[in-house]
Amino acid sequence: MITRLRIGLRIALILGWSALIIPLHLLFKAIGKPLVLPPTFLAGVGWIAGLRVKTVGKPEKTALILANHVSWLDILALAGAARSAFVAHDGLAGQKLLKWLCEQNQTIFIARHRRTTINDQTSAIHAALGERPLTIFPEGTTSDGTSVPPFKSALLAAVQPIDDSTKVQPVALVYEDVPEVAWVGEDPGANNVLMILGRRKPVRLTIYFLPPLEGAALTDRKSITLAAHKAIAETLARVLQA
Repeated sequence: MITRLRIGLRIALILGWSALIIPLHLLFKAIGKPLVLPPTFLAGVGWIAGLRVKTVGKPEKTALILANHVSWLDILALAGAARSAFVAHDGLAGQKLLKWLCEQNQTIFIARHRRTTINDQTSAIHAALGERPLTIFPEGTTSDGTSVPPFKSALLAAVQPIDDSTKVQPVALVYEDVPEVAWVGEDPGANNVLMILGRRKPVRLTIYFLPPLEGAALTDRKSITLAAHKAIAETLARVLQA
């Protein structure tokens, strides 16, 4: 009963937050400033849901961020901490309201299963670089948060060749109580959302903004993914073993 009340209260607060921010966002959008509020909105939803974020290091202002992926909360956290846009699976685009909300933060939708669209997808990613941080989750799915599955390199064709204006920044997302938070396997997304909203304890996340890749790590997309994976996996292992 208490859990249901907690879920209901948080949903009501999220709806209230939306009712406050969305009209203001549309006003800013009408005067040519569409990116003022979307990251703040996403961060606020995370806070209402119980997400408490600590950061170590600093996000590069226009970096391509490569991060491990544990939960839908990752997006809310990185939007708030880095004001990042995202590359997301096109499954989200099937839900009209969610698609609209994602588009307000300049989400780039990709279809990993349709190889014929990869050129269009990489072109969209390349066009988005340099204006604000852009986050890719190279795992292609969520993990259990205790290790980092191999990264896929296909979408990084967008950053080849690397120029001086593009920084590639590995970011490690480390959750406390990660077995209770991670969204993995075949668990429906709605179940995970309700579980998070019903928690009594906050969801504590530390975001490690690691040094941008340099030198030989930037040779090609495969070296980029390998170097980013190594940096993130080593950080995750070190923190979890501490």
